[in-house]
This record gives sequence, C-alpha cells and structure tokens, in this order.
Amino acid sequence: MAEKGRIAILISGAGTNMAALLYASRIDNAPFEVVLVASNDPAAPGLALAALEGVPTFAHPHKGMTREAHDALMEAAVRAAGAETIVLAGYMRILSDGFVERWAGRMLNIHPSLLPKYKGLDTFARAIEAGDS
Repeated sequence: MAEKGRIAILISGAGTNMAALLYASRIDNAPFEVVLVASNDPAAPGLALAALEGVPTFAHPHKGMTREAHDALMEAAVRAAGAETIVLAGYMRILSDGFVERWAGRMLNIHPSLLPKYKGLDTFARAIEAGDS
C-alpha cells in the first residue's frame, strides 16, 4: 500500500469539516492521515473532538500577536507533526503572505469565501442570497 499523505487541519471553531476529514481518513484505503489539528482558539470545540479521537492538537490565541508571529507558531506545530499538507477547515484567520508562499501547492481551503466581500460566518448563504456564484 502506498504511503498516506500526512495532513494538518487548521480550525477556529466546532470542527465539523475537520471531523468529516478525520473520519474519512479512517476508511480503508484512505490516501491521507490526520497528524495534527491546530487552532487559533484554545477553546475551539473541534480541538476536544480531535483529542478524544487520539489526534494530536495544538492551540495558541492570536490576540496581541502580529499575523506573522502567530503564523510562525502554527507553522512550527505543523512541521513538528510531520505534516506535508495543510487543510484550512473553517480557519477564520487571514494568513500572512510568507506562510501562504511557503505552503503554495500544499495548502487547501475547504471553507472558502469571496473575501473581502463576505467575511465571517454564513459566507455561502450571503453569497447565494446576493446572487454570487
């Protein structure tokens, strides 16, 4: 069997998309494994779920930090976990240019929004309501 891709999932809240990825990773022949769930919110409920499922977690609040300094902490945790790919699953932070450049081609946002037009929550509902595709 081919070696599985190692992913880190970044979340900011409940972690419903993270949970879907985690459980999918446990299906026979899944091409990836979740090696870390990290958050900018230590109280994010998704962290507790990941921990209960035996997945290593990392959290550090971003308040009072520069974007670059916080991104560096998150990236250090991702690298320490041995992740090859980052999945942004409801991660409600704008990432620094350097972070994005270093992970170019190895980062996927599964909770996209039409930024800066639809910041925050209910992105899809607001975009559909406005007639955007």
